[in-house]
Amino acid sequence: MWQTTLLSLLAGAMGANSTPHFVKGITKERYPNVFGGSPVSNLVAGWAGFVLTALLVYWAHPERHPLWSLAAGALGVLLLGLFHALGLAVGATRHDRARTPR
Repeated sequence: MWQTTLLSLLAGAMGANSTPHFVKGITKERYPNVFGGSPVSNLVAGWAGFVLTALLVYWAHPERHPLWSLAAGALGVLLLGLFHALGLAVGATRHDRARTPR
C-alpha cells in the first residue's frame, strides 16, 4: 500500500508542476524553469512531466488502493500548488515572495 500512496503523491505533484510549464509553452510565454525559461523549454518540460506523471500513475496501481491513491494524488497537487503560490519555485524572486499574502 505504501508504494501506491507514495507513487500517487509523486504523480499528483508532478502533474501539478507540469501544468504551468506546458501552458506557458503552448501560449509562447516565458516562464522560469531549470532549462532557462523559453517557451520551447517549458513546452518540453511540461510534456515530459505529463509523461512521467502517467508512468507514475501506471506504476502506482491505483486500482489496488483507490481511496489512498486518490487522497495521496490530491495531496501532491495541493502541496505543489502551495509551493508555487508561495513563490518558492525556481526563478521566483524576492518580489514574488513579497507579493504573497501571509
